[in-house]
Amino acid sequence: MNVLSGHRTMRFGVMLLSLLALGGQALAATNRNHHDGKQLAAAKLHADGRHEIHQKGKYHAAVDVKGGKVAALHVRHETKGEIAVKKYKTHRKMAQNARGNLLYASFQVAQNQDLGTEYVAYAYVDENGNEEYYWFPVEMILDGDTGAIEYVPES
Repeated sequence: MNVLSGHRTMRFGVMLLSLLALGGQALAATNRNHHDGKQLAAAKLHADGRHEIHQKGKYHAAVDVKGGKVAALHVRHETKGEIAVKKYKTHRKMAQNARGNLLYASFQVAQNQDLGTEYVAYAYVDENGNEEYYWFPVEMILDGDTGAIEYVPES
């Protein structure tokens, strides 16, 4: 092997290691934060219109209420404007733990029994790659799970 070939191989190795390190940092920075949308929006369901329910830094989450139900959730960044929101569904019940975080509730159901959609979440990703989820019982959502994709929990 000549010197030029060895130099190229070493440069490629350093570049590959740098990319792997950056990828690992990006994955480590991503968190899923789950919020109890029912609790945040409960007092706002009596009046139709858009109501802010949560603020995290420069991000403001607001629900559109129609007929006492959540019709949509919008997120606005103070300088960037509207932020994309995805709608998720799960067939499992959610419960709040002692620290106020939402988790899947344990329940005893036969593996093959379909409970239908239990909860719907609206979620966005902030500039740090953190995902913010707002979970509502499906009964609180105007159009149920229409347009929602299946939520896959972290392993």
